[in-house]
Amino acid sequence: MPDITIYHNPACGTSRNTLALIRHAGIEPTVVEYLKTPPSREQLEQLVQATGGSVRALLREKGTPFAELQLDDPKWSDAELLDFLGQHPILLNRPIVVTELGTRLCRPSEAVLEILPVPQLPPFTKEDGETVIDSGRRTS
Repeated sequence: MPDITIYHNPACGTSRNTLALIRHAGIEPTVVEYLKTPPSREQLEQLVQATGGSVRALLREKGTPFAELQLDDPKWSDAELLDFLGQHPILLNRPIVVTELGTRLCRPSEAVLEILPVPQLPPFTKEDGETVIDSGRRTS
């Protein structure tokens, strides 16, 4: 079975749908409920690097202290933003999925399909009733 990890928040519909899509592929991933078990600074740095983005790209604004901490101010360095993520794990956008094909912030949830190491999946219905059709295209 492929080794897949999802940084998951069970209160988030997108995260629940992403986890359900992974399971729809017949894979039981390692589920890291990052609010209960926050990633270390080293793990956060690895996630940022693996996504190919920036620390800012992994920050969540809605339902977090983002505005209160004024994290939209460009004065904050990546190191300082990582410190904030360590102090306030709720700032980590989710879900982040790690597979052998890559690491992605899976928003929308069907973005996970690009990095699932499986053949094309049958249609999947999300919690809201939307049907997801897998194109079968994967990151190479």
